[in-house]
Amino acid sequence: MNKTMMTHKENYFTLKKISLYSVLVFILFQISLVSCGISKSVRHIPDIESYSLEIPKVDKVNDSTFTYQQNYLTKNKQQLWELYIKGNPLQLGYNNGALTQSLMQHQEKIFFSKIEGFVPSKFKQKLLRGFLKWYNRKMYLNVREDYQAELYGLSQYSSDQYDFIAPKYLRNLYLHGAHDIGHALQDLAMVGCSSLAVWDENSENGDLLIGRNFDFYVGDDFAENKLVEFVEPEEGIPYMSVSWPGMIGVVSGMNKKGITVTINAGKSKIPLTAKTPISLVAREILQFAGNIEEAVAIARKRKVFVSESVMIGSAAEKKAILIEVSPKNFGVYEVYNSGRLFCTNHFQSEAYKNDKRNRKQIAESHSQYRYEKLQELLQENEKLSPAKMAAILRDRSGLKDKSIGYGNEKAINQLIAHHAVIFSPEKRLVWVSSDPYQLGEFVCYDLNEIFSDKRMKNGELAASSLNIPKDLFVDSQEFENYKVYRLMDAEINNAIRDKKKEILLTNDFIQNYQSLNPDFWQGYYHTGKYYYKRKEFRNAKDHFEKALTKEITTIPDKKSVEKYLKKTLKRL
Repeated sequence: MNKTMMTHKENYFTLKKISLYSVLVFILFQISLVSCGISKSVRHIPDIESYSLEIPKVDKVNDSTFTYQQNYLTKNKQQLWELYIKGNPLQLGYNNGALTQSLMQHQEKIFFSKIEGFVPSKFKQKLLRGFLKWYNRKMYLNVREDYQAELYGLSQYSSDQYDFIAPKYLRNLYLHGAHDIGHALQDLAMVGCSSLAVWDENSENGDLLIGRNFDFYVGDDFAENKLVEFVEPEEGIPYMSVSWPGMIGVVSGMNKKGITVTINAGKSKIPLTAKTPISLVAREILQFAGNIEEAVAIARKRKVFVSESVMIGSAAEKKAILIEVSPKNFGVYEVYNSGRLFCTNHFQSEAYKNDKRNRKQIAESHSQYRYEKLQELLQENEKLSPAKMAAILRDRSGLKDKSIGYGNEKAINQLIAHHAVIFSPEKRLVWVSSDPYQLGEFVCYDLNEIFSDKRMKNGELAASSLNIPKDLFVDSQEFENYKVYRLMDAEINNAIRDKKKEILLTNDFIQNYQSLNPDFWQGYYHTGKYYYKRKEFRNAKDHFEKALTKEITTIPDKKSVEKYLKKTLKRL
């Protein structure tokens, strides 16, 4: 697939120009008031003197396997990178950085090239760097010192190429708040993550079973190098997590005691300063919590700067709950007399019952729709097994099995997921999806064996006999059509952005483009915008009207189509 293409999904990390630049102008005034605080944060170096350190000397076994003492990095046949590291915080950072250096630098290049694409002006890039220093000025005050030491060790293997943005350590710290910052700047809850937990009568053998899609999209190239990380810290509980190279925080993970953590974005007010990145709160829970009470206590004491639902599963209590956090509120949601828990992108606890932003999120976004779809799928699939859970995470249909188009954010499977994960906490088993999206084979890992002397005996980390096969949709003509549709969608968006109107699309192109994904509203909306820009208002009208007959993702999206149709009718 063309790595340079952009789709509507990449708007998750697009810093909206109008809102961003207006924020930057405001920030310039604020910076003068807090320059001392910025200066302190930029000069800050964590205390690493108390940690022993041995600089890793990595042995390259082959192009996809690297070792240092008991630490190693390897790539499995499903193309997932597997990392095992152990040591004190500083040593963990060094071991991680030394083993993943080329992957981490590649990931950093992808991320910052996206930012350069969103903000091409050198002057505005300079403003953005100033803004990041101002916005993140208090982050280091809200991050544990041991995690700062780990980040410092990791940062020693970062690229020199981006030192103009910030020193390596600070840059790594900033990147751990990237999810939160993108969320906060855009006031977004457009990340369509879905998760569910079942136990007792709702699961096979009555065991607790948890599944989640992490729909975090920064382009296909960003998701290429998925990292399944197994960490044995000097203090705390060994754990695994799934993310990307250069990340010490957790977005999906389970520890050796059977505590699981997954995060889902909620509707957030835009704060004026960064505090604790949510991924580091999730990491702390995995490393130090052995039950739900301890997990809640950890989350309660951390100051976050965006709104998140954190699903906690516990083998000890054989159930799951939601911790709902935001800068000024905190709630815990659990179900009673029921062995099922659903989580999309709105809050459910009593603490947010009257929250205006949350109520608006439920009314206007695609979160409630996916919540109802999860309920529907669970009614159709009694007593979930890991394979049935995978089928739910892969589901591409709308309510009542309606065809809503591939890539629609109302679907559980939006065909953008960075990864999907299935946890069986009581058995300490975890299944991690492989490309593409959550459609590839789910690879199984047994934490009982990985965090024991058995780890190296069979020569691999995965418990391959328990893998879940790939989705047959991967080999279908429909999936091939969808991949071509995305390429053509990029072309039509380029034509819409073409100020000189030099990009001309033929009728055959338009018809083929729409036929490849006929039930998706955006194909007609984008076509309407293309014709509107070229002042072909009758064609534009027809396509805007056709878009309105499809399942449109959100109320604001529908209003946007209706606004264009109204403007078009006036031109006619």
